[in-house]
This record gives sequence, structure tokens and C-alpha cells, in this order.
Amino acid sequence: MDVKLSMFALMTVKEQYRLFLTALENIYSSSEASNISSLVFESIAGITKSSMIKDPGQLIDDNSLSRLNECLAKLKSHKPVQYVLGECWFYGMKFKVSPAVLIPRPETEELVQEAINELKNKQGANVIDIGTGSGCIAIALKKNCSHANVTAVDVSEAALEIAEENSSTMNTAVEFRQLDFLDEKNWNALEQFDLIISNPPYIPENEKVSLDKNVTDFEPHLALFVANNKPLIFYEKIISFAESNLIAGGKIFLEIHEALAVETAALFNKEVYSVEIKKDIPGKDRMIIASRRSR
Repeated sequence: MDVKLSMFALMTVKEQYRLFLTALENIYSSSEASNISSLVFESIAGITKSSMIKDPGQLIDDNSLSRLNECLAKLKSHKPVQYVLGECWFYGMKFKVSPAVLIPRPETEELVQEAINELKNKQGANVIDIGTGSGCIAIALKKNCSHANVTAVDVSEAALEIAEENSSTMNTAVEFRQLDFLDEKNWNALEQFDLIISNPPYIPENEKVSLDKNVTDFEPHLALFVANNKPLIFYEKIISFAESNLIAGGKIFLEIHEALAVETAALFNKEVYSVEIKKDIPGKDRMIIASRRSR
């Protein structure tokens, strides 16, 4: 029987939460269902786990119950909670997200941290974020390195609308430009940069079958997948772009496919760059940092 929370309006918040959690445990692991339930109850009803512990007998108003039911129905269809709520936390900031943009991942925060460490003492550095999506990388860099000049590009007009709204909300002056980065003719409109950063599409099409339904059915394929015969196309283009648009001594920060780390690193001319593959916290090869040698 598909029970709705609103049928139990006199239930305490603790009982409502348990009902919500149980419904999700039929789809997600217990830990994931718990995390999702906590996010939803805090976002919709303003009820945190700690407040639930302090006052387990509190009741939820009818409007919140209605919204919780709407969320539950969407979550049971495997829609990611970030899209259900329209928001996602990244680097301590709440970003607006929609199916027009990739959901920011925790491992990308690690890439951002590496870039912040590089930029923190470089006044006036010019930075470009290629394939910005929600703008999370560019905005996090600008928020933490206000002295840097940050440009962000994306082919998707819908993504850039989200990114610009996020930038305005975070009060960060990022310059957004719509262009197809794979078309080299567009590079003439871009200046030289001290730092290039990107989390480009890098999943080969044939790996779709191994991904969760909530990824393949809802997240933008344009931001995720590349052709099987050209899995490194964005990295190849970024390196070509850097030939004319990265200053001597400049750096490239890239998120990468863990299974293609060695192949991606091999794209760099070792006479021009020193290249380091870095692992993320779970121990996967997740980043490449390439430093252009001074001429």
C-alpha cells in the first residue's frame, strides 16, 4: 500500500520521518535514504535531526506535509534529491541546480581546493573554468580568491542561466560566456590565462549501463558523456587551447576519469609540462595538475 504522509497529519515529526525513511529504503541504501530524508525534512520543513531529537513530538504543518509528499513521489522515481529540492551544497555554499546542469560532486570540491591553494597569493590572476555548468567551480574560486579574474564558459544557454543566477546569489563577479569550446574558432575570443580549470565530460557512452538510474535518467548527458572512440576529446582540446592561451608558468587543473588517468596524463608534452596525478579522498585517481614550464 502506497501510504502518504498527509494521511497521518497527527503523527509526530519523528513518526513522519520514519515513514518517509522507510519508503526510501525500498530504493536506496539505508545510509543514503537517511541522508536524503534529512536533507528533505530540513529544506522543506526546517526540521533538522538535532531538533527532531530535542522535540520528537512536534507536528508538521499541512503545507509542509503536502510538499514532503510531492518530494517523496519524485524521489521514488529515482529523481536525485538535489533536483527535487532545486539546490545542492558545494564548498559551503548552496547552489541552485536543475536538470540543465550537472549536480556538483564532493570530489570536485577537492579540485577547487587545489586551485584555491594555487591562487591565494596570486593577485590579479586570470582564470578560466571550461564547461562551468552550475558555475560551482568558478563561483567557489571567486568567492575564496576575490583578487582573481574568473571567466567561465559553457555551450549550454540553460546552464549559463543557472550559473549566472548562482553568481548573483553568491555576490561573485564571474564573467560568463556562451561558446562551444570544442570549436577552436571560438578560442580567439578568449584571452590568456594563468590558470585553466575544468571538470569536462569524460564518461564513455558505453559506460551508461553501469551507472545508476538517477544519473542516466535525469542528469544532462551533454555534461557527462563522450563518444567511445574519443573519450579524451575535451582534454585534447584543453591542451591545444593552452598552447596559445596559458601563460608560461601557468597551471591546468582537471578532474579526470579514474580509469583513464595515465592516458590523460600522457597527452601532455613532458618537455612543456610537469604533470601530477592526484588521488581524491577515497583514493581514486581523480585529478591532474599540469604546470607549464617557464619559457
